[in-house]
Amino acid sequence: MLEQLEGVRVLESATLFNGDHVGTLLGDLGADVIKIESPFQGDYLRDFLGQITPHHSPAHVQVNKNKRSVTLDLRTAAGKEIFWRLLATADVFLDGNAGDALDRLGVGYAEQRKRKPDIVFCQVSGFGHGGAYGNVPTHGQMMNALAACTPMEMGEDGLTRPATTPQSMGSMSSAGEGTADAGIYGAYHILAGLVRRLRTGEGCFIDVAGADACVASAWISATYQLNDTRIADRTTMPAPGQSDLGSAKYQFYETADRKFILFCAIEHKFWDHFCQAVGRPDLAARKNASAPVDFAAGEVELRHELQRIFRTRTLEEWMKVAVEHDVAMGPAPTRLPELLDDPHMRQRQIFYEGEHPQAGPFTYVGQPAVIEGQDYEVWRPAPGLGEHTREVLAELDLTADQLDQLASEHVI
Repeated sequence: MLEQLEGVRVLESATLFNGDHVGTLLGDLGADVIKIESPFQGDYLRDFLGQITPHHSPAHVQVNKNKRSVTLDLRTAAGKEIFWRLLATADVFLDGNAGDALDRLGVGYAEQRKRKPDIVFCQVSGFGHGGAYGNVPTHGQMMNALAACTPMEMGEDGLTRPATTPQSMGSMSSAGEGTADAGIYGAYHILAGLVRRLRTGEGCFIDVAGADACVASAWISATYQLNDTRIADRTTMPAPGQSDLGSAKYQFYETADRKFILFCAIEHKFWDHFCQAVGRPDLAARKNASAPVDFAAGEVELRHELQRIFRTRTLEEWMKVAVEHDVAMGPAPTRLPELLDDPHMRQRQIFYEGEHPQAGPFTYVGQPAVIEGQDYEVWRPAPGLGEHTREVLAELDLTADQLDQLASEHVI
């Protein structure tokens, strides 16, 4: 189990991907994430996008792992009273709702801050809390669309289609998926908020928008497009409309075993190492020595020659060359399941084979960091609706009789 956030308690009010993803990132690191849900429906991510078993979609099993579920009707006075008691035990509150939904319930940041000034409150939504679109509900692609990650044009058939307008240093489509990006930046800023609280004793309000996160994750393309007219020397850049992959030295090649490798010997040292490793010193001089990198853009003849060379060895043999001769190149699987067989990826723990008590065997996406002395694990499977209500509320010293009464009144 990863222990970086052990002892930190997070209350989560979220449905679907944006807020759910933030919570699972914190739970993966050892935080006690308590998912507060409506007793009448809860997070309906359980019930769509496919079912492994009833109420267990693959998305739910992945993105609600390492959490506990408590049902609580926040429209009732009794529900609010329990909520405030829970908040007193929390370090972080995660709001995955759009706009002012929690404010309307009387449990938003302003009210929380009155009772717990040091709460680190993070709202994660598609378009953000502030701004002209703050109350607009969103689904995943809307975030990427607002961030210019899905440029469109009108086709001759009268229907829209992806645009093919050339852009410098690629398009904003290099961003990740909006909800994933939002989750990462949400968790990042929550952790920064906790560090600041340790130093100052003060809480904070954090407003994360998935659309903004897409822009941030596509920072290379964004930076070059925003400053394109200021670039005076373009000799070390791909031409507009020509991606890096239009070059010979930054290119995918097929290997002898019909697998693919991405060759990235644009730095002269890597090109020299490669030419030496394959016994082709005649190719070493084919570089633009006046620039620090050389993409070999448009050199079709060289690209064909390199393809002939790459077909002489298997992918495994080429990776041995990469390791032993210091060459920038790596596997390019055509299907994600191939990664499960990659020896490097197996060691990195990005995939975790687990067992959900209801859904059965499940391959999880883990964390992209290896921590010395700690192994990644799913220490709590994604919960059923309200599965931990009595367990968590008993920690607040509510008795069995009190819990029975609350259940009979549909507060929990």
